[in-house]
Amino acid sequence: MARFNNVELERLRQTREQFERDPASARRTQVLEGEWVLGNGAPQFRAILQYEHGQSVLEMDNPSFMGGGGTLPGPMHYCFSGLAACYASTFAIVAAELGLELRQLRVRVEADVNFLRTFGLADAPTMEEVRVQLLIDSPASDEQLQHAEELARQRCPVVYTLTHPVRLQTSWQRATA
Repeated sequence: MARFNNVELERLRQTREQFERDPASARRTQVLEGEWVLGNGAPQFRAILQYEHGQSVLEMDNPSFMGGGGTLPGPMHYCFSGLAACYASTFAIVAAELGLELRQLRVRVEADVNFLRTFGLADAPTMEEVRVQLLIDSPASDEQLQHAEELARQRCPVVYTLTHPVRLQTSWQRATA
């Protein structure tokens, strides 16, 4: 299949048509299982991500002020990475669908993080604002890029998840030997 901006437009068209015919087919269950590593040293957490054509291992180590060694990305790094990848991906898809050529697309995610809540010292928000900035090299007009960015903000799954309340259920059970 031909790619434009590294996006397979024909596959997108087929998927859109399938979802129009059968909206239930657009629903997927995402699962991640991980384990806190109890042995000394990094990593503190390890997860295996299963995806369509394989799997990857992600390892995490908290920064030293959080009791880790700071030797690997921490949870906020993965959170920001997910947002950055999802937002860039959504923008690239939207731009491709609109026929806007991208010569370069970079993304920067930043936020001021307050860890007082994490230590039980305050009922303050952990983050009040997350800032996402795209750096785009394209022959498209500013108006076209602005329109694509608005659509990306509307359609990005991680942006939606961060900006709309999501019901969170937690539970625990005793591990069996």
